Amino acid sequence: MTEQLSPAVEICRDLIRCPSVTPAEAGALQVLEDLLKPAGFEVHRPIFSQEGTPDVENLFATIGSGKPHFVFAGHTDVVPVGDEAAWSHGPFEGAIVDGMLHGRGTADMKGGVAAFAAAALAYVKAHPEGIPGQISFLITGDEEGPAINGTVKLLEWAKEQGYEFDACIVGEPTNPDALGDAIKVGRRGSLSGAITVRGVQGHVAYQHLAENPIPGMLKLLSALANIELDRGNERFQPSNLEITSVDVGNAASNIIPAKVEAKFNVRFNDTWSVASLQTHLQDLLKEVAPRGLDWELQFKQDNSDSFLTHDTALIEKLSSSVEAVTGRRPELSTGGGTSDARFIKNYCAVVEFGLVGKTMHKVDEQVAVKDLEELAVIYGRFLNDYFAS
Repeated sequence: MTEQLSPAVEICRDLIRCPSVTPAEAGALQVLEDLLKPAGFEVHRPIFSQEGTPDVENLFATIGSGKPHFVFAGHTDVVPVGDEAAWSHGPFEGAIVDGMLHGRGTADMKGGVAAFAAAALAYVKAHPEGIPGQISFLITGDEEGPAINGTVKLLEWAKEQGYEFDACIVGEPTNPDALGDAIKVGRRGSLSGAITVRGVQGHVAYQHLAENPIPGMLKLLSALANIELDRGNERFQPSNLEITSVDVGNAASNIIPAKVEAKFNVRFNDTWSVASLQTHLQDLLKEVAPRGLDWELQFKQDNSDSFLTHDTALIEKLSSSVEAVTGRRPELSTGGGTSDARFIKNYCAVVEFGLVGKTMHKVDEQVAVKDLEELAVIYGRFLNDYFAS
């Protein structure tokens, strides 16, 4: 007897069976196109390129016209599976065992994509005369990769085509423990930097002929390690700097190295902008750097500012939908890492809500079938409430 699956679970399992390890499409976008196109969605599959990065295929699907224009954003690319032998079930098998759907991407975030696809299809079917506005899908294959040929360029492409969005939900796994725990209404910013200190390589027994760069680096890193950027506020937790790497590339203990390199990342709140934080860190290191030290500070190009969404109608409609289905009033959170919401915020109001994220990126990634089905119901209620007003 064939197991009867709900639309959300069936769609998710079909997506899981596509081994779309970033940046491979592997059939995942085709699964969505085959669902959306027969329902009346106009589907585009733009491929974006940039030298030094892999080409990425993306999907934009839309139905309806006029205002309001709601967009769901997500990604079908997944991280590598790691040691496949360590998985209890095949990472791309989509096994359902004891009420859990197993597979890479179930939580992050093929489950969210599947739930919204099921909800949108049901909503469109319930309105054969046409929906009172416009619904679009903004799906990338580059969220887990460099994030260069995905959402950023897809948003630019959509704008060039004349599309304007009013509100967006990103289906990332926002809940720490149970469905309904949290909606992300903002994100901290992210700033990554690298410090290089140069010296003169030499033999440790003849130190007068060399110049060790490590003591100078230690002074710089000590200043960063003890920095208090702020104490947070009612919207965000305190900003935090973490030193993530220190490397001299030295395999021998009798050589003074020629240079030492260190990397750090700051997750910062709305006290700072990328520009003001860069200036603050540069000034701090200039102040503590020993005289004559040959050092350099560089910042990565893909840094992002913090943001906070103020669209109370969007937040309230989603919160009410979550509470109606789960019985939980979600916390309005700004914690965690970054997501593609950092790009979408420049185009429309954006919040994030998806599944429970306990197993994302782990061996045996899995989600509860019940959660997946309830998420589709939440999205469906939200669509009804959003377009009713």
